[in-house]
Amino acid sequence: MSFLQVEQLTKVYGAGDAAVRALDGVSLTVERGEFVAVMGASGSGKSTLLHLLGGVDRPTSGRITLDGVSLYDQQEEELTVFRRRQIGLVYQFYNLVPLLTVEENLTLPLLLDGRSADPARVLDLLACLGLEGKRRAFPAQLSGGQQQRVAIARALITHPALLLADEPTGNLDSAASEKVMRMLVRLNETTGQTIVMITHDETLALQARRILRLRDGRIVKDEVRA
Repeated sequence: MSFLQVEQLTKVYGAGDAAVRALDGVSLTVERGEFVAVMGASGSGKSTLLHLLGGVDRPTSGRITLDGVSLYDQQEEELTVFRRRQIGLVYQFYNLVPLLTVEENLTLPLLLDGRSADPARVLDLLACLGLEGKRRAFPAQLSGGQQQRVAIARALITHPALLLADEPTGNLDSAASEKVMRMLVRLNETTGQTIVMITHDETLALQARRILRLRDGRIVKDEVRA
């Protein structure tokens, strides 16, 4: 079985004449260590796919298996714990807590899980993301690119099996976007972190090893790049 396996995934919002089929029988596999970009026009289903992969929404039908665990065969409490420990989520808007320092924001997922942070892990992530001197800074003291890097570090602090990024550069200027993308590529290449990223930017998508293109809730192209 593949590391991430999606089988006939369908998501319908609403009912009757008002029903909207956001995903329509999507099937795909992702192997451990892949970096996959998902592209598509607005309304193509790419964000819905990411939310279902992340366990934050339930499908109308279909199945997702991550590292041998079927996401939606779990009860809600079990799924919450699994998601917190095995899936890192990064959004376009950083969602940092304004009153917490960089280090406190970074370690928050562990504290919510009743675990303490490994100081060496914190320092390694800060160094990897070029944030060594920002450990005690507050979000308002950081640039947009630095805040996004903190959000990525926060998603990685739990050693997640899968990192999901929804338009991670969508709120950044071109220079900051390039830095964030270089960092994601480096993470994938040096640590083998499995990444699935939603983006509307073709230039950014081309930095991934594989590009999935969605249209009307279906995969219309699956391109593996050299």
